[in-house]
Amino acid sequence: MRKLLIASFCFLTVGTIAQQRTVALDYFFNNEYKKNTNGTLERFHYIWEDTSINGYSIWAKHFADRNILPTQITTAPTNKSLKAADIFIISDPDNAKEATNPNYMTADYAEIISNWVKKGGVLVMLTNDSANADLSHFNLLANKFGIHFTDKVRNSVIKDISVGKIMVPAQHNIFKTAKTLYLKGISTIEVQSPAKMEVADKGDIIMASAKYGKGTVFAIGDPWIYNEYIVNFRLNDTFQNGIASVEFTEWLIAQIPAKSKK
Repeated sequence: MRKLLIASFCFLTVGTIAQQRTVALDYFFNNEYKKNTNGTLERFHYIWEDTSINGYSIWAKHFADRNILPTQITTAPTNKSLKAADIFIISDPDNAKEATNPNYMTADYAEIISNWVKKGGVLVMLTNDSANADLSHFNLLANKFGIHFTDKVRNSVIKDISVGKIMVPAQHNIFKTAKTLYLKGISTIEVQSPAKMEVADKGDIIMASAKYGKGTVFAIGDPWIYNEYIVNFRLNDTFQNGIASVEFTEWLIAQIPAKSKK
């Protein structure tokens, strides 16, 4: 496998940064730990600083290269912590299989987050299939924007990677160049106003977005562009996740309302 890119910047907790646009990654709803070689528990799975195939270090570098500082929110979302973020990403909310005491989405948390979006926040919701993520509680948040993650699982890749192929339409407002994507173990999505379909395949909605007040919401039923999906040696050159990850990042940054850009 090719060597993973390691971002050359610090990961700081939201609230410590001033006068800099930030992208905050949730470390509360996704709060997984495993023992390292020393037997010590350490956080892993869909986090900025993880440079293994399980991390988002390449995605973090995309943001940093565009002067957007990657930060994290390690506690329950509050008005104060979200006020410091321009983009907020929640990936793979834990279920009972992934955490002893999962931090589930609640109606109160959903209200805080949706109010932040309404004021101009950019929210990214990346789940997983229902066996590997908590969808029932997470839909308390998603449903506020007309988005609903279903229990239907798509693209269950075992050996044949072609099962994970998702094609993007020729004319697309986000993925202008990347047309052949790889996603596996997807929770499909249902939408109603104000949400709309962004990418569909064989009658299933794979990606959706919504305008909500002054803000924007984007949803995918897959953790998607973590390192494995970009540098996986099994993916041949026909898959364009690397290009897609850049185009997706740039689209998210463009959604920050002009008066909110610091």
